[in-house]
Amino acid sequence: MAKKPKRVLVTGAAGFIGSHLCDALLAKGYAVTGVDNLLTGAADNLSAARESPLFVFQEADVVEPLDHDVSVIYHLASPASPVDYLEMPVGTMLANSLGTLNCLELARSLEARMVLASTSEVYGDPEVSPQGEGYFGHVNPTGPRSCYDESKRFAEALCMAYRREHDSEVVIVRIFNTYGRRMRPDDGRVIPNFVSQALAGAPLTVYGDGGQTRSFCHVDDMVKGLLLAMETPEAAGEIINIGNPNEMRVIDLAALVKQRTGSDSPLEFEPLPQDDPRQRRPDITRAMSLLGWAPRVGIEEGLDDVIEYVRGLSP
Repeated sequence: MAKKPKRVLVTGAAGFIGSHLCDALLAKGYAVTGVDNLLTGAADNLSAARESPLFVFQEADVVEPLDHDVSVIYHLASPASPVDYLEMPVGTMLANSLGTLNCLELARSLEARMVLASTSEVYGDPEVSPQGEGYFGHVNPTGPRSCYDESKRFAEALCMAYRREHDSEVVIVRIFNTYGRRMRPDDGRVIPNFVSQALAGAPLTVYGDGGQTRSFCHVDDMVKGLLLAMETPEAAGEIINIGNPNEMRVIDLAALVKQRTGSDSPLEFEPLPQDDPRQRRPDITRAMSLLGWAPRVGIEEGLDDVIEYVRGLSP
């Protein structure tokens, strides 16, 4: 008799990263249950996954108890764009608190491994660069971004509490700026903003003077890192940065987007939002040594992927 494939639960399955993760898991022969309340995710993102007999989708909210028979849980359910979490601050905090609790309880009851999709935002507006996993961060606990930053920090603390009290097999992945196809043009993050504006011939909105830095990781690289976090036994109990350490200024990104799109859009400068990080660059030493992971997709190749995708959305 053929062995049944291992079943994996992905919360936030219809989101940008979640849907790519589902596709990659299915391609590797895993059975996948996807859960999403579709508040920020899109059902169309799962079109390819739905073609697989190994995929099951449930429209549900992770703040309600979960009941699935799985071996691995990926918890990605949370608004991740400032546009979204600033509109849904309470829902964001519940997804990262009650949602994380429900995932941990399910993992504990099943003795399943859980991978928490955390964020580089736990470092806040950092005072050190690059940011390593041992850095405690510089975060405003009550500012407008705190609904996301602090709830992710709480989610991490809860995971480690379960690790200490129940010996739960948890892995915390801190996701740095990720981009690629399936990002919403109105996502509010800098790459879809710039690409959409450039293709429309509109001014590119640069916040502050554009001197703030970001490090951009293509979604294909990100998903490979998430898979390795699940498949590497030694990753249990670890906190791991996954991101691209190639740092660049936002104003230089704007120039590159204009070049790749052939746009002559001007730049339009707006005030920097409160608590917006001045720099982002991951230290990926742990990911390289523990997982054997490093990013492979360059920014020009990755931008072309986004540009092609956004162009395809035009009627």
